[in-house]
Amino acid sequence: MSNIPPPQPGPYAAAPQPMSPSDEKMWSTLVHVGGILFQFLPALIGYLVLKERGPFVRAHTATALNFQLTLLIAYFVGSLLSIIGIGLLIMLAAWVLNIVFSIMAAVKSNGGWPYEYPMSIRFVR
Repeated sequence: MSNIPPPQPGPYAAAPQPMSPSDEKMWSTLVHVGGILFQFLPALIGYLVLKERGPFVRAHTATALNFQLTLLIAYFVGSLLSIIGIGLLIMLAAWVLNIVFSIMAAVKSNGGWPYEYPMSIRFVR
């Protein structure tokens, strides 16, 4: 056996610091509102970056990501069915539901309450 020392952890190997409750509420609110403007990207980035910073922000970013991925499927199906006309109604309904439910989720998260989007497929837990 050789006397090779084990590799030392890099400067980024430390566990992320937990957020304060007010920061968790702020980031959760921003992720929900960001879904209105940028679809699934804020929820995906928020989930990947913030999931280990606190249970509240993890729950809200996972919920937002699940809802935005469900809407992405609805937009895809709507675009396929736009050939026969019904797809435009599906995409319009998905757009309205995105605005309404994202605002409701942002208000709940800003108040420190949990929120589950209705009609959402759970891809991420």
